[in-house]
Amino acid sequence: MDNGELDIKRLNLIERNVVEFVTKDELVNLLLKKKNPVVYCGYEPSGPIHLGHFVTITKLMDLERAGFNVIILLADIHALLNRKGNEKEIAREVARWKKTIKAIGLKAKIVLGSDFQFKKNYQMDVMSLAQELTINRGLRSMQEVARDIENATISQLWYPIMQAVDIKHLKVDVALGGMEQRKIHMMAKDMKKTLGWDFVAMHTPLICSLKGPGQKMSKSIPGSGISLIDSDKEIEEAINGAYCPIKIVEDNPILQIARLIIFPRFERIRIEREKKFGGDLELVSADELEGIYSSGELHPMDLKKSVANYLEKIIVPIRKNYQ
Repeated sequence: MDNGELDIKRLNLIERNVVEFVTKDELVNLLLKKKNPVVYCGYEPSGPIHLGHFVTITKLMDLERAGFNVIILLADIHALLNRKGNEKEIAREVARWKKTIKAIGLKAKIVLGSDFQFKKNYQMDVMSLAQELTINRGLRSMQEVARDIENATISQLWYPIMQAVDIKHLKVDVALGGMEQRKIHMMAKDMKKTLGWDFVAMHTPLICSLKGPGQKMSKSIPGSGISLIDSDKEIEEAINGAYCPIKIVEDNPILQIARLIIFPRFERIRIEREKKFGGDLELVSADELEGIYSSGELHPMDLKKSVANYLEKIIVPIRKNYQ
């Protein structure tokens, strides 16, 4: 950034694989005013990190390179409220998540919700928002993240209010999340006067279930996702069995993995094929890969084999450092 002008390379890195900013103008103004903005992303520690989480983790790596100070909130109290386990189970997952984040190599500041969410000033902000937020708005904001939303508990209505207050008390400039977080972020922005804090919302795409369109990737559904502790054999079997119709790009989880997880880490990828099937391909972007795939020049099994190989290149060092 120089003389009030944005560094285009930096902005391109920030914008890569982002669906939307709310708002883009607010982001630009932030970047012009602040050299090292603070970005955070919150995760419920309720099971091992999987590729669905890895979309936002990859984006945090981009933002770290772009000069942002990164905070990861391990939302242990949110997980409890959202019925993701008891205190002992969640504490065990917190320890595993800390270890995995360190193995990934992110230089993020890791904060637990329980470190600050019981303080009086935090709870006063929660109560102030609770007075303004309707039950219907609270339920709508939780539709994409709550378990058994049709039988939502009062504890699950606290969840979005606390998430909004987290943003203030962590002094966050940018809140990062997948598109399932959008309704909560919009609620928080709409309540900025009551909250006394505003921020830029940044949303990444969601990877479809490996079973196909209609649901997001989740390790709680057998065959739907891949976790970072899965073996090479488990990764290969999951990818080989995944939804990947020939020539179809839209809602194709294998192409989504390539775009959102693999290409941000490799300048180019090589797809190895026998000469009788066209020989090896070397590709420099997700757009190029999707163009070739949609033309029918690339067979799904060749694509799957390459994606599994590159996932192993990413995951094996993490698994090694984790031990």
